Amino acid sequence: MSVHKEVKRITTHILQEMKSRGEKIAMLTAYDYSMAAIVDEAGVDIILVGDSASNVMAGHETTLPITLDQMIYHASSVVRAAKRALVVVDLPFGSYQGNSKEALNSAIRIMKEAGAHSVKMEGGVEIAESVSRILTAGIPVMGHLGLTPQSIYKFGTYTVRARHEAEAQKLREDALKLQELGCFGIVLEKIPATLAKEVSESLNIPTIGIGAGRHCDGQVLVIHDMLGINKAFKPRFLRQYANLSEAMNGAIKNYVSDVKAKSFPDETEQY
Repeated sequence: MSVHKEVKRITTHILQEMKSRGEKIAMLTAYDYSMAAIVDEAGVDIILVGDSASNVMAGHETTLPITLDQMIYHASSVVRAAKRALVVVDLPFGSYQGNSKEALNSAIRIMKEAGAHSVKMEGGVEIAESVSRILTAGIPVMGHLGLTPQSIYKFGTYTVRARHEAEAQKLREDALKLQELGCFGIVLEKIPATLAKEVSESLNIPTIGIGAGRHCDGQVLVIHDMLGINKAFKPRFLRQYANLSEAMNGAIKNYVSDVKAKSFPDETEQY
């Protein structure tokens, strides 16, 4: 009789405990079942079903085009694979801004139809009403401050945010506001490391950095970037842990040449 070792699911409460004892949180994106299964098994604490799927899965220039239905499709695929990681799903552009009732409906659909564990939203005080309404329904919310890719057309650039004092001060206030509303964590994207350190230390909830230095309570990267599947994107904050595009390209070229040379399949590879 095989004894199944019970895998303990990461919860928002466990993430809070990790911050308290100074244990860093590892977060990565995934958008499909096969990749999520590998990510989960490797011990990642949080899987983010990011609206970055718009870029890496669908080839769009920005995160704006992806729809709520598409996010639910990606999220449900990931949820079926994740045995241990907490699954956080991005509310896509247009599904929560400016209308807290619509925001709640979007979040409910993600939780019910995808079986997700929580949602992530970009912005601070501006989305307070939506955050509050979603939390009131018992849905955990992760915040996202600094570079907020859904606002790319407003900023006009993907450069580092909050370098100037006025923007840094707003970020500090937004972070405290999101904590006060009840968010369980906040992603800090592309802000100066000193500011990220200050904000992380001022909060009781964990911060997850991307291009925000080593003093955040955790880190997140897009899986296609860190595995070297997506070669075009090489920002300073990215550490590439593999060169899969080269490995895959080589494997596929070998397959093509074997087919052309009639060496695949051979006698042992047929019925």
